[in-house]
This record gives sequence, C-alpha cells and structure tokens, in this order.
Amino acid sequence: MSVRTVNLSKRYGDTVALESVDLAVPTGSVYGLVGPNGAGKTTLLGILSGLRRPTGGSVEVSSTRVGVLPDTPRFDTWLTAREVVDLARTLADPAISTERVDAVLDGAGLSDVAGRRVGGFSRGMLQRLGLAASVIGEPDLLLLDEPAAALDPAGRREVLDLIARLRGQATVVFSSHILDDVQEVCDEVGILRRGELVYQGSLDGLLAGRRRVTTYVIMVRGGGSVVGDALGGVDWVDAVDVDGDRITFETEDRAQAERHLMRVLTATDVPLVSVVPREPTLEDVFLEATR
Repeated sequence: MSVRTVNLSKRYGDTVALESVDLAVPTGSVYGLVGPNGAGKTTLLGILSGLRRPTGGSVEVSSTRVGVLPDTPRFDTWLTAREVVDLARTLADPAISTERVDAVLDGAGLSDVAGRRVGGFSRGMLQRLGLAASVIGEPDLLLLDEPAAALDPAGRREVLDLIARLRGQATVVFSSHILDDVQEVCDEVGILRRGELVYQGSLDGLLAGRRRVTTYVIMVRGGGSVVGDALGGVDWVDAVDVDGDRITFETEDRAQAERHLMRVLTATDVPLVSVVPREPTLEDVFLEATR
C-alpha cells in the first residue's frame, strides 16, 4: 500500500472532522475520495500531506516523493507560469531536465501562456498551473484537492487525461464532487460521510452491487402520473419516481421488464417519447451511501 491510515481521527474543538478512518490506497492506483461538502476530504488530504496533524490514529506513507495540489493554489504574481514550474523543479530535484518544464506546461494546457505573469491568471488557469507544479518533481504520490473544480470542459478534459496517464507511474489520491470525473479515471474509491469512511474499494466492486438492479428512464408527453401509477401496480417494479413527464423505475427482474413493460405502457394510452435502460453510476451509489 502506498498510503495507509489506522483509526485516524481529527477534531477541531467539539467538531469531529474525521472519525476512525482506515484508509488503504494501493500503490499505482488512482484513488477517488468523494463525499458531501464538509465530509472531511480536505482535512484527510491535509493530514496525508503532513500539513495538518491528526488528533488520533496513525498515518503511513511509503512514497518518498509527494506532490500536493491544494484546492486554491496561489503563486507569487510577478512570476511567469514557466518560472513557477521551473522553481518547483529546482526545489523538488535540480537534476530534472529543464525540458520537462515545457512538457508539463503543455500537458496542463498552458503552453500558450507560459511566458505570462500569473497575476492575471483566472482561477482555472491557476488550478492547471498548480497541477503542473505538482507533477514536475515526478512524485511517487500525488495528492489533489478538487483538481478540476474551477475548470471549463476543455480544461477538465486535459486534467483528467493527465491524471489517467499517471496510472501505474504514480499513486494518485484526489478528492472531487464531480462524480463523473471520479468514475472516468479512478480504479479505487473511498466515500466519506460526516468524517467516516463508509465505503472503500474498487470502483467495479462498488458498482457491482448495484448491477443487479436495472433502472429505466421513461419520457412521455403528458400523463406521467398515470404511467407512474400503472408501474407501481406491477409486482416486478421495485421503486417508481415521477417528475413531470419523466418516470424512473427500478427492477431486479430485467427479463420481466423486457417482456411486459411495453404492454403496461400501451395500456395507459399515454403518448410515449422514449424508454432507456440506464447502467448504475457512481452517483447512484454515492447518494445511497451518504443519505
């Protein structure tokens, strides 16, 4: 394991930020740390990076080089982007080639502004610059706090691609409230709720428990409540939710749904727009785990 905590806790006065957290991050994995605001994600990353002290428990980090990206990175405003990354290179390991500076700036989508002073950078540009400065030292362990939170879609794509390329080369732990990002690039997931780690394991293992349930999304033109009532009256439907003309239902018997669903819908005589079976997502499991 690259990172392991045992019975880790953190309190701020009477406020419990972390409670008995046993984190286990496999070496070379991309580990996504998710949870509602205030769940303890930033506190946990701060402890792993050595920037905060735990109240109790132990932390073991086997990596010798650790890169850290806070959620709001700040730099001296008179430095250019290239100077910021080159300074980080010098501090991490002067033996690293200066050619790598331009390579990581390009990977973060900052080649065009490498010579600009960072005082005029947007928050999203600072986020990408922080990531470039974090990886220039070729860390064994990279701790990222909401690395794509302030980015536009193009910037998010670049950051996610960069993180994905690090799989196997470094261990990455990053927190995010953008669950689609976590599902796309992570192979391990930890879910925090009110300071407690309520799930930890592989993403596939997390979603496997939901795959026995098939979710269908039905769109109709008027009469959504009629369709909802009809589906609620059949024994192979486990749960129904109606939101205007959008009906969502769950079933553990997909074969029965495929055999009888159209008959139920036809009997309502409500105009049908679409019927789409939906695979379980990290958001589905996250909402269940954090209720």
